[in-house]
Amino acid sequence: MAGFPGRRERNCMRAAIPWERLEAVLFDLDGVLTKTASLHAASWKRMFDAYLEERAGRGDAGFSPFEIPTDYRRHVDGRRRSDGVRAFLASRGIDLPAGTPDSLPESETITGLAKRKDLLVKAAIERGGIEVYPGTLAFVQEVRRRGLKTAVVSSSRNCDAVLAAAGIADLFDRRVDGKVAAALALPGKPAPDTFLHAAALLRAAPARCAVVEDALVGVQAGRAGGFGLIIGLDHEAQAAALAAHGADLVVRDLTELLEAR
Repeated sequence: MAGFPGRRERNCMRAAIPWERLEAVLFDLDGVLTKTASLHAASWKRMFDAYLEERAGRGDAGFSPFEIPTDYRRHVDGRRRSDGVRAFLASRGIDLPAGTPDSLPESETITGLAKRKDLLVKAAIERGGIEVYPGTLAFVQEVRRRGLKTAVVSSSRNCDAVLAAAGIADLFDRRVDGKVAAALALPGKPAPDTFLHAAALLRAAPARCAVVEDALVGVQAGRAGGFGLIIGLDHEAQAAALAAHGADLVVRDLTELLEAR
């Protein structure tokens, strides 16, 4: 978005949104709309720790647990499950076969481990208690009040279930999630393809769309796609990293942008 004032001063906490230049706003799900990032992080840790203990038990390596503050952020946050599995295992020097879509969760493959994690997440969703960030909900409502289009862009294959459980599915015109990406063979974040597909579905030019993300790979995807405004939502004390990866604005709560109207 040419001339956007925050482009050169990322982390500008009180800059106003240039609403008149926007046609649509694209939101990530976990950690932006819903408080499910911790649910995913806990599921990743449970799955990886069990697998790493299994390897240690057969003498393949010593046991070193999956660390949420470092491993989750660096390797899996915001990525498709298979990409996250592959990236984390690579960081530990573990090379597994990819598997196939029919691979069982018990199989020692990338797909198998990804399915193990998915089962844990689905069980957690079924237990209920999906919360929405109040500040994000207020921001979405303001976006819609102004007549802008909205979409959810998430790597999760459980996106529809989470939106339904949170009671916010009707606030979004389009959804591009892990199921859609798989069906269309779209690469996941940090590639911009899922965001670009959402913009196309909304018939909105990327330069006239805002992207709201909390993950570094999501911010990278928005920047790579040429989106007009990238808003980084900082729940994890990584404001500098979000800015360095391409965020124009970094806020702790989206109500900060409403107050700047």
